[in-house]
Amino acid sequence: MSAPKNGVSLMLACTKTKFFHSFELPNETVHGLSALDSQRRYADVIFKHSVAGKSVVDIGAWDGFYSFEAERRGASRVLATDHFCWSGPGWGTKDGFDYVHERLNSKVESLDVDVFDLDPKQIGTFDVTMMLGVLYHLPNPFGGLEKAASLTKELLVVETHSDMNDRPEPVMRYYLSAELNGDGSNYWGPNILCLENMLRELHFTKFETWRAPGFSNSGRIIMHAWR
Repeated sequence: MSAPKNGVSLMLACTKTKFFHSFELPNETVHGLSALDSQRRYADVIFKHSVAGKSVVDIGAWDGFYSFEAERRGASRVLATDHFCWSGPGWGTKDGFDYVHERLNSKVESLDVDVFDLDPKQIGTFDVTMMLGVLYHLPNPFGGLEKAASLTKELLVVETHSDMNDRPEPVMRYYLSAELNGDGSNYWGPNILCLENMLRELHFTKFETWRAPGFSNSGRIIMHAWR
């Protein structure tokens, strides 16, 4: 989407865009499918450990709420990446990200790249990596975590669907077709111990896990993992 030249064209761009994230922008509220108050509660957990002065990469940024929130909270550099929702088979586009980026006069960088094409030799490494709402969509979840880990110097934050947490051993459930929430792009539900063990294999040593705000009766979790 080309940069709008004035407020009128900005508004026209917004009305033609299908947003997933919601935003409070200057003189405007964007109502996406995800509620703004829910996103703010999520952000308080995701950014429980400050990103001020740190570099951050957001894998699967979509409309970029958490990328822009990292910038707002003082991150020194933020790179938003996506492919599935920007130019791949997902229903989203990059128009929402570009619109909000313009309205906020943001310095967040962006790169259209698939998870499995992420390469630290090309984009560098980051103090903090965010992988939010991505893992359970990946046919190869361990490979996706490997890619995220390769970018991470200190902290990896994973938000994902989780399942089978009543089991004492590390296990992961596979969902056939659209079994999970009617979405055929949902594949996996690792339990917390399984996710920890996969991250231990990738040389993370300390973990904090939180039930996702608003999802106390479901399997959504947010895990912080440190090197």
